[in-house]
Amino acid sequence: VQLQASGGGLVQAGGSLRLACAASGRTFRSVAMGWFRQAPGKERELVAAIDWTGGVVYYADSVKGRFTMSRDNANNIVFLQMNTLKPEDTAVYYCATARTADIATRTRLYDYWGQGTQVTVSS
Repeated sequence: VQLQASGGGLVQAGGSLRLACAASGRTFRSVAMGWFRQAPGKERELVAAIDWTGGVVYYADSVKGRFTMSRDNANNIVFLQMNTLKPEDTAVYYCATARTADIATRTRLYDYWGQGTQVTVSS
């Protein structure tokens, strides 16, 4: 399984970024997906997760109302639209595949990880 994340960059507070994660080598459309982030000195945390259909989505409280996760099963891609970015959103963002088809909110349920893409929000 290969996951390729892209779309990170440097943006001012209040700005937007759209992350994408392209998957290959697995039946992408049958598994749940997640976006995680890890800031320096902090543990990796789940930001958003989506079930295999794309119809059920979970958001961490810290991003609810600002981030939107979606998936395109025809093209094996998941997205994370990030709006109204804050300096505290600065982190390396990772996409990951879950072992389940249903939405997964526990890190231990994820098995394959992308390489990460840096998001930096300046104040």
